[in-house]
Amino acid sequence: MILDRRTLLAGLAATPFAGQGRRLFADDFRHGMKHWTIEAEKPATVVAKGGVLDIVAAAGLTVWFKRELVGPVAIAYEAQAVSAGGPYDRVSDLNAFWMARELDGSSPLAHPRSGAFADYDTLKTYYVGQGGNGNTTTRFRRYIGKPGDRPLLPRHDHAAADEMLTPNRWTGVRLVADGERIEYWNDDRRLFEHRDPEPYARGWFGLRTTQSHLRIRNFAVFSLLPAGR
Repeated sequence: MILDRRTLLAGLAATPFAGQGRRLFADDFRHGMKHWTIEAEKPATVVAKGGVLDIVAAAGLTVWFKRELVGPVAIAYEAQAVSAGGPYDRVSDLNAFWMARELDGSSPLAHPRSGAFADYDTLKTYYVGQGGNGNTTTRFRRYIGKPGDRPLLPRHDHAAADEMLTPNRWTGVRLVADGERIEYWNDDRRLFEHRDPEPYARGWFGLRTTQSHLRIRNFAVFSLLPAGR
């Protein structure tokens, strides 16, 4: 039997992958926003309904998952950059923070921000930004909690066309925090692998975007098994 792409992607968060342990958290987006909190630079529309989290952002926006994550973990979801003629259907900026904490170790949810991108410089976190159209880069960064300083290694600054977003295409995302091994996967491709000698082992996850229309579904967080298990 030949399966089309939609069938293959459906249920991604429930599909086993190498090292996957038990499912820790999940949201099928059929029961509202009770698991999430929003920081928006300008008025935005964020709705969880019918199995999809629909985000329309006029400017910077972060949607934080309320539960703290303790590694080793993998965060999985599917995302779609919408192009349907809307004012913010820009097909760009599928971004995320993970294992995010304040410098003092506290939760970013206890220190609400405006949604402006620069406000997040003071976090210790991993960050990925997948671009498209006017944003011609896909980048990984390890924030160190210093205002104005977003360290970027040359190998983590990508501009390949096949690493950018495609309009209206559901894509699988997986973020990994497994001790020193930090990864970002897009479908079955590992776009970034970073070895961190001082890893961020626990923290919060936030979806991030700006001036865009995104849809998210099948969100789940899994524990990771030790190597050899």
